[in-house]
Amino acid sequence: MIEFRGAGPAQFTERLDTVIDIYTAAMNPPLDQITGRQTIMRNHATYPYFQCYFAELRDSSPGGGDVEPRIVGFAYGFRGAPGQWWHDVVVRGLADRIGQEAAQAWMGNAFELAEIHVHPDYQGKGIGRRMIKTLCTGRRERTAILSTHDQPTAARHLYASMGFMDLLTKFAFPGGHEEYAIAGRRLPLT
Repeated sequence: MIEFRGAGPAQFTERLDTVIDIYTAAMNPPLDQITGRQTIMRNHATYPYFQCYFAELRDSSPGGGDVEPRIVGFAYGFRGAPGQWWHDVVVRGLADRIGQEAAQAWMGNAFELAEIHVHPDYQGKGIGRRMIKTLCTGRRERTAILSTHDQPTAARHLYASMGFMDLLTKFAFPGGHEEYAIAGRRLPLT
């Protein structure tokens, strides 16, 4: 059975090795990027209104007792604010393409879904969808914003099915070459 457990900054950073293992299994990044990703995630935990949920597989032992739950997915986000790298880059990108007023309407009070990952052995079972819903429930921000590879992936399909719409496509972050889509939707999720 999969259950969701909320985690604040301290609990998240305590489990950062497990988080990185899941991220690596799900994303298959170049090995030289993992240390940097770990530093970024640790820094994200310091952002305002940070919240994480772990998807935990809870099984009973053959003797009937509980065994330690195994984390098979995680999702986290925080309130975006000026001075945060991703936030500032996306605001500039949106302002350039859709205008400053529209950019502020989307980003001025946004919950930024920074990472949503499920171990490949557990993908396709609705865990990602449930984590996003759980993470966004009760948020006071006006919008939810995320970035994803600008390709027809399962993640992109999931976000669209949850009402996220493309705000930017074919967007390359500074120093990168991969194209991303920036997607957003109004909160609350329904």
